[in-house]
Amino acid sequence: MSDLPPVRPATPDAPLPAAGTRAPLSVLDLLGFLCVLFAAGTLAVWGFTAWDMPWNIVVGIAAPLGALVIWALFVSPRAVLRVHPFVRGLVELLLALSATIVWWSAGQAWIGLGFGVVAVVVGVLAGRQRLA
Repeated sequence: MSDLPPVRPATPDAPLPAAGTRAPLSVLDLLGFLCVLFAAGTLAVWGFTAWDMPWNIVVGIAAPLGALVIWALFVSPRAVLRVHPFVRGLVELLLALSATIVWWSAGQAWIGLGFGVVAVVVGVLAGRQRLA
C-alpha cells in the first residue's frame, strides 16, 4: 500500500456550455435596448410630426422600423450579422446620433444632449464588456 502516490481531492472542471447556447443578457444589454427603443420612438414622433400628409405616415412608420432592423442586424446582443466590434460601435453611434439630431432640430437640445450622453456611455461600457 505504501507504493501508491499521494492523491489530493480536487474540484472538477466546470462543464463546457452546450452547443447552440448563448451567454445570458446583462444589464448593459437591457440599457442598450432601452436606448434603441427611445431612439425608435423619437424617430416615429419625428416622422409623424415633421412631414406633411401622406408622407408623415410613411416616414413615421419607416424611420423607426428601419432603425430597429439595423439594430437587430448589427448591434443587438444576438445580432444576425456578426461584424467587427468597431463597426458595431459605429452603427450604434449612428443610431444614437440620428435621435439626437432629431431632438436638436425640434428645438429640444437638452433632451437630445441628455440622450446622446446616456447612449454613448452605455455603448462604451457595453463595448468594453464585449472586448474584455
